[in-house]
Amino acid sequence: MSKRIEENLEKIPIVNWLVKIGKEIKIPGLEGLSLYDVIEMYIIGIVKGALTTRAGGIAFSFFMAIFPFLLFILTLIPYIPVDGFQEGLFDLIREGLPPKTFDAVDGVIKDILNNQYGGLLSFGFLTSIFLMTNGVNAIFGGFEYSYHVQEFRNVFKTYIVSLGVSLLMSFFLIIVVCLVVLYQIALSRIDEIGWFDTSELNLFYLGRGFIFLVMIYTIVYLLFRYGTKQGRTVKFFSAGAFLTTVVSLFTFYLFGIYVLEFAKYNQLYGSIGTLLILMLFVWLNAIVLLLGFELNASIYQLKRRNKTS
Repeated sequence: MSKRIEENLEKIPIVNWLVKIGKEIKIPGLEGLSLYDVIEMYIIGIVKGALTTRAGGIAFSFFMAIFPFLLFILTLIPYIPVDGFQEGLFDLIREGLPPKTFDAVDGVIKDILNNQYGGLLSFGFLTSIFLMTNGVNAIFGGFEYSYHVQEFRNVFKTYIVSLGVSLLMSFFLIIVVCLVVLYQIALSRIDEIGWFDTSELNLFYLGRGFIFLVMIYTIVYLLFRYGTKQGRTVKFFSAGAFLTTVVSLFTFYLFGIYVLEFAKYNQLYGSIGTLLILMLFVWLNAIVLLLGFELNASIYQLKRRNKTS
């Protein structure tokens, strides 16, 4: 790796000792490359990749795509033959948003339900697909601005891929909600038969939490897999997807504490404070998503350099 960086690190006490240990730890699957090589490449990508600027662009476009995405899903509800799907979707949205923000989204959802905007061929539905695709396309654009990405798609192909991924993510969310509803029905049936009391074991919350975790990981994998041309090398179980999933859950927990205990957005800005909280939440998750992508991109770049050399 960079000799200049290594020489500078060797002059710092304790750090030079950590560098030496990192070079001795070889990571399986990287053709003999060390832990230090991965960390150095990863940090270079973060520093030179304008991470927060890219996250800001993703957050804005993704925030603009949230409500069109809800319109798309809610328009499909009459065509989904599962009782309780709407309630299950609301519960999933409530669990996935930070505290004090569901009220704002709940008002928009009720407005969409009370004012029918047409069927599958309506202008509102087609517009929601367009805006939803723009949100995914912004994520892919943020990926391509990475310091480690050197292969690019043309604009037309990128948009087509973004459309396919946005539709795939939407239908995957529908499947997840259906699984949660069917899981709840199965637990109710077990209680009726009297095999055991599922509420005492918290099986519903544990099972729903597991399904939610799988949903997050799978969506992250889809974004990493189709976000760039080099993403075709990303496997389902990757270091970047694992990092993004774990850190996003940890961030959600800490952000919930921050909103409940420290944030005073509603007192300062009134009702618009809820939207500020939601925007901040989206921005933080955009940073976490880019951190996971940079890790996968760093590993890919290291493998490529090692094969070339």
